[in-house]
Amino acid sequence: MVSIELVQDFIESSKDKYIRLSDEIWQYAELGYTEQKSAAAHIAFLKSAGFTVREGVAGIPTAFVAEAGSGGPVIAILGEFDALSGLSQESLALRSCPSSEIDNGNGHGCGHHLLGTSAHLAAVAVKNALERSGVEGRVRFYGCPAEEGGWGKTYMARAGLFDDVSAAITWHPGVTNGIVNMESLAVKQAYFRFKGVAAHAGVSPHLGRSALDALELMNIGTNFLREHMIPDARVHYAITDAGGVAPNVVQPNAAALYMIRAPRNRDAHELYERVCNIARGAALMTDCELKIEVHSACSNLLRNNTLNELMHAKMKQFGAPSYDSAELQFAESMHRTTSAAEIEMAGRVLQAAWRQPKALFDGIDALDVHRPWHMHGSTDVGDVSWVTPTAQCMTACFAFGTSPHSWQWVSQGKSAIAHKGMVLAAKTMAATALELYTNPLLLAAARTELAEQLATEPYVCPIPEGVQPPVPKAVG
Repeated sequence: MVSIELVQDFIESSKDKYIRLSDEIWQYAELGYTEQKSAAAHIAFLKSAGFTVREGVAGIPTAFVAEAGSGGPVIAILGEFDALSGLSQESLALRSCPSSEIDNGNGHGCGHHLLGTSAHLAAVAVKNALERSGVEGRVRFYGCPAEEGGWGKTYMARAGLFDDVSAAITWHPGVTNGIVNMESLAVKQAYFRFKGVAAHAGVSPHLGRSALDALELMNIGTNFLREHMIPDARVHYAITDAGGVAPNVVQPNAAALYMIRAPRNRDAHELYERVCNIARGAALMTDCELKIEVHSACSNLLRNNTLNELMHAKMKQFGAPSYDSAELQFAESMHRTTSAAEIEMAGRVLQAAWRQPKALFDGIDALDVHRPWHMHGSTDVGDVSWVTPTAQCMTACFAFGTSPHSWQWVSQGKSAIAHKGMVLAAKTMAATALELYTNPLLLAAARTELAEQLATEPYVCPIPEGVQPPVPKAVG
């Protein structure tokens, strides 16, 4: 066993420069598949720390894998760094106000600047501990782009980048400290493009074939489908092309991007086929052509109780951060910007009762591996969890009740509270990884648990082979 103090001391002595890296990436706020500056900043730090880096993996310019060490198990630590559109926000503000510092309109509303940097710091801490203790093993940091709807890890899994990994570890910023003991939804994302015939809507509408009519009929049909879906399924869509702004033209083109979610891969695929049939029916009714283009997809998350219990034990060893009066006052002010419904929603992830929520979660939540919580969102960590045993923790980086994908999370992203949560996550991940290098029975138990889950449903990547990552041309 490697001393936990080795991890603690290294991370504490190194944290300031990684806090600066996190703040730098907050400032870049780059969208999925366009994270050139963010990826370059990570790569530069990793190379200076002695990692060998493979860039542009899986056909994605901003995806990379950094490795250090030799022999032994391969432990992956997963990082992300993409932002969200429309969430530019002034740092530490207590109201919604777009930041003049960020000119692209984006913002880190899911904390991925913290996520990637903490995972990066954990990987460097593991490398240092392996070298100083003489333990054999390889640590890999995976630079994973486009988690927000682009599902970069799914493309990386399809490319076989996790096939030789013994176990994977990651985390997510949040409003509590604990283990992500959850089940997520699998998702398939596809464009539905209709092509008709333009005509004068007044003089000769009979000569036209309206692609917009086809799209509207598809949307109506899908909305009727909702009654006949399993309760945990979700279907969302955005009209990406309404055919123009001239009402006196029969619109020859129309398109929508659909996101179809369900509890398991097979459920999502079955629901996707039903939606495709509705689209085909709409095309037939309107005498239009239809093109279906898979955009991306990701699998549901497979929990690994063995790793979750290990990770929980390590977090408890470190304990929750302490906060000074200024940090508590800021959290109280931010907490007041939330609603009772948001506070209630934040509490749903907790496994232990926390009846009088304070502005900051200041403990370590209990873990009951037999009582997972159900998240009706999706994460491409799911695909990694089908390939190798995977565990994920969460730490309090934001005031309790503030919601992901909000201006509040962007505002708090460079706060001392966020930095303390980032550091706790790095310590927890590094200590978990080091235990796996020195405890082969534990690692074997985690792998056996995954093998039992896959016995009835082997992994099949939900993105077909011919579909390429949706990298903008300017990036690719």
